[in-house]
Amino acid sequence: MTRKKSAAASVSEWTTNDLIRNAMHIQTHVMSGWCLGNCLEFTPRERLFCMLAATLPDLDGLGILAGQEVYWDYHHVLGHNLLAALVLSGLLTIFSTHRWKAFCVYLALFHLHLVLDYFGSGPGWPIVYLWPFSRWEIVNWHAWPFYSWQNITTGFAFLLWLLWIAVREGRTPLEVIMPKLDVQLVELIRRIARCSSTS
Repeated sequence: MTRKKSAAASVSEWTTNDLIRNAMHIQTHVMSGWCLGNCLEFTPRERLFCMLAATLPDLDGLGILAGQEVYWDYHHVLGHNLLAALVLSGLLTIFSTHRWKAFCVYLALFHLHLVLDYFGSGPGWPIVYLWPFSRWEIVNWHAWPFYSWQNITTGFAFLLWLLWIAVREGRTPLEVIMPKLDVQLVELIRRIARCSSTS
């Protein structure tokens, strides 16, 4: 397949375990949705949906469970396209309170995922944006390697932003799914922040 030929040699030779270990983008995608979702007046559920909109495109990466061939053939294809963006954003909007605003934000976060992948998934890995209507590919031959300083810096910046939200707003990405742990984490982060400011 063109996908395997176009990917950088160092990436295409990864084993299945390597591919799973190197999926460092997942954390960055989750944090990007959470942080940007906190920039607007959203409900806790809508903030959760922001994380989902920024992360669920990578569901097509589950093909790795069926082997590397399936992974290379369908990752950045099934979930990384305009149709998937519209469907996912629409489904999340149905269960949202601020529907039009939420739809626009979910759609933007989905595309932020694509932008992060375009720059940080390694050189030569295409995004088939118009699938299933076209096999036209968006390719960045100068994309950063997975373990580049740019990817690490981006993830670290979102982590700092997440911690700042925890201190200022008193919530973490666990506020809906694990509220008790969310409270405990906020208390711990605030305690550490207080100790850092007084030392």
